[in-house]
Amino acid sequence: MVAHANAFVDTGGCPTRIGRPTLVFVHGALQDHACWLLQSRWFAHHGYNVIAPDLPGHGRTAGPPLADATTAADWLMQLVSEHTESEIALIGHSMGSLIALSAAARNPRRVRALALIGTAHPMQVSEALRTAARTHAAQAVGLVNRWSHFRGHFGGSALPGLWLYGLNQRLMERAESGLLAVDLDVCHSYCGDDALAALVEARTPTLIIAGQRDQMTPARSARALARQIPEGRYVELNGVGHALMTEAPDSVLDTLRDFLTAALPPAFGG
Repeated sequence: MVAHANAFVDTGGCPTRIGRPTLVFVHGALQDHACWLLQSRWFAHHGYNVIAPDLPGHGRTAGPPLADATTAADWLMQLVSEHTESEIALIGHSMGSLIALSAAARNPRRVRALALIGTAHPMQVSEALRTAARTHAAQAVGLVNRWSHFRGHFGGSALPGLWLYGLNQRLMERAESGLLAVDLDVCHSYCGDDALAALVEARTPTLIIAGQRDQMTPARSARALARQIPEGRYVELNGVGHALMTEAPDSVLDTLRDFLTAALPPAFGG
């Protein structure tokens, strides 16, 4: 429970253990913890505590949704503090990357590493899409899903018969009315110049993973952000859209594993 409201947290199938570093996974707009299932379960079984919450108003966490990334970052760190006192790394996708960036900047002594996936700074959203989210939500959901995928349009799943595009469409359609408009406004309104400066000053090891065919947060924007972070590492995945964790799950996992095991080594046995 956070701020007197129930919050759902996935731990990757393993209980939180004292002495283990903790990885905090932050989902994007109209998503929930399930977007991290492969990554969260792997790390939970390889020496880490995992915290993958549904943000307020998303999935199984009570609403209302939070209206800005900074407020969401404070909520996230309160949630983390109620689960563990260990050092943490933050991993965020899209809207979640802005929340993770804000949380890292505001808690430099606690956050030992940061991974931003499908990110941009600033993350401007067109006025036409934000208006559609308020007035024609179903149409806007369809557009976001279409622009989030590249491989997913053609199948793209390692599992025969699993349609990534259709699954994500159904996930987004079950969200509460008006949630997409709130989430898009969170992305559009976040001005993290101070957060970025604090991140650079703290020299927090930072990983940026971009999809070469991403139409929501184009790779050129992610590359520009990476150039501003001296401690940053940039990885671009070929033939992948904005939905990186489902279109390239193994590549995302391998990239995160290489980065996180160096920046925040796992603990075993305990």
